[in-house]
Amino acid sequence: MISFNNIVLMRGTQVLVEDSSLMLRGGQRTGIIGRNGAGKTSLFKALAHEIPIEQGSIDMPNGMRSSTMSQETPGSSRTALEFVIDAHTEYRRIERALDEAEAKHDHHALAHLHAELENIDGYSVTNRAEQLLSGLGFSKDMYGQTISSFSGGWRVRLNLAAALMCPSELLMLDEPTNHLDLEATVWLEQWLQRYEGTLLLISHDRTFLDSVIDQVISFENRRLILYSGNYSAYEKLRAERMALQQAMYEKQERRRSEIEAFVRRFRAKASKATQAQSRLKELNRMQDIAPAHVDSPFSFSFPSLDHLPDFLMQVDDLTIGFGSPLVSKINLGVRSDTRIGLLGFNGSGKSTLLKVLAGQLAPMGGEITRAKKLSVGYFAQHQVDELDMQATPFELITKLERKASSQEIRNFLGGFDFRGTRIDEKIQIFSGGEKARLALAKVVWERPNLLLMDEPTNHLDLDMVHALTVALQEYEGALIIVSHDRHLLGNTVDEFYSIHRGVFAEFRGDLHDYEKWLSKQVADDTETTAPVKVVAPKQDKKQQRQQAAAKREQLAPLRKREKELEREIEQLNGKASQLETQLANPDLYEESQKPQLTALLQQQGDLKSRLEAAEEEWLQIQEQLAS
Repeated sequence: MISFNNIVLMRGTQVLVEDSSLMLRGGQRTGIIGRNGAGKTSLFKALAHEIPIEQGSIDMPNGMRSSTMSQETPGSSRTALEFVIDAHTEYRRIERALDEAEAKHDHHALAHLHAELENIDGYSVTNRAEQLLSGLGFSKDMYGQTISSFSGGWRVRLNLAAALMCPSELLMLDEPTNHLDLEATVWLEQWLQRYEGTLLLISHDRTFLDSVIDQVISFENRRLILYSGNYSAYEKLRAERMALQQAMYEKQERRRSEIEAFVRRFRAKASKATQAQSRLKELNRMQDIAPAHVDSPFSFSFPSLDHLPDFLMQVDDLTIGFGSPLVSKINLGVRSDTRIGLLGFNGSGKSTLLKVLAGQLAPMGGEITRAKKLSVGYFAQHQVDELDMQATPFELITKLERKASSQEIRNFLGGFDFRGTRIDEKIQIFSGGEKARLALAKVVWERPNLLLMDEPTNHLDLDMVHALTVALQEYEGALIIVSHDRHLLGNTVDEFYSIHRGVFAEFRGDLHDYEKWLSKQVADDTETTAPVKVVAPKQDKKQQRQQAAAKREQLAPLRKREKELEREIEQLNGKASQLETQLANPDLYEESQKPQLTALLQQQGDLKSRLEAAEEEWLQIQEQLAS
């Protein structure tokens, strides 16, 4: 059991936590929620006795072993495998003692030490370390590479592997999914679900949190507030608390209306039947949780596009790689309404493909045809690193070609929470999260009609990730994205493509199907094939036109009925919205108005039944069109 008793936590002269008390039972899994700079990492440091608290006390059981994920890994000549095993200090202590006992031929000590080794399951330590490395994306030939040879992202993974390797009753992980791909994120999620100790987790990945935690500690107005349930439950509970404040309630209702409008728009535009059902469920959930974010400091949107051609890009027989081919025979048509999530193991070629499509890397073969008015917005981690560190946020936006007044730029930057004097400070002093927001702001300002995004949520907090999700929903152009954030993918893309063993193909199914496929993969990387549909090779253009005309004629009756249903759904939604407005009138619930209330409720029930029937028929038509 861990108890916080009237604690006051400060960073310099800034008060982070003031007079807060709460208790964590052993074995609980707690998500730590708060904006960047709220004090989440400082709370971890206080628990690890790295920094003091100003007042109060933090009580923990005597002898409680804790493990914390280090934020830095200096270069060294230790190999990756040795580094991870080093985290098991008790094993290393016994190992050294065994060497000394063998040198002295002390058989009594040897017998005692081998018993100790058995007690800590020491004979399987190397195997466990290899499993951790494998799960986090390291290939076998990387086990023996030195720490100095790895990039920053791989060193973060090594720190995570070391934290998991260290025996503990308390495990504290600070943004463990940063620099992980989706596959490694799913593996970590499953590992943490089996962890038997007390878990404290800071993460911006809401799906990851939902799967792992059973309660939330939220930083709110310098207080620690405890909520039961996972992250989704926290959002609903917090929304209910905030709805008690009238001003906040009004903001909630406006935001709810915006989400409802997007849901209606999606129903009219959805083209993938295999995605439609799960996508509608995700969007309906967004309506319920939106109020929990109305006090977020982030509120931005992609500007309306000046040019949005129906056709943006055609990729034919593309080969990508460095020196030798990584992926070949890539065929893809990108239209104005294309929304693709790219799936695949680390190193499969997802980021390389985005670089080639963005024109930042030359293809090894094949052809890319681009529309004359194509405007690409490319966001990747190296874009953050390439920001002019001596510039200010205001100067960064001012230097871009798009003309705007000083006030327009200030209002725009305010949506990314750069306000007041902050927009005139040099970028070099900003945190990683602030730099990521600036790089994203730069892309948004340039008004691209094709967005290519490579792990855009790294270093962003949950409120910013939510704001990005909403902005991408309303974005008018095409989107191709690589992300380990399943909530972001589920709410912004319509179809998935995977890269597996050098093959680029459409993935038939949703993210749940992909997770099930991942769970079947074994450590030795067997020849299991992903459930994909390989894109057909390029055909003769005349033959393509003939086939397309025949297909259009065949599908014409279905298309007609599809349009009729979409108009009916829109009309029914409009009537339902009007009824909700009427039912929100408190006077309606007086005794004298009971007959009118009953009639309105009956109308609402009838509308709901008709709407469900229309949507069900629409989904069936989508399945027929897809097949």
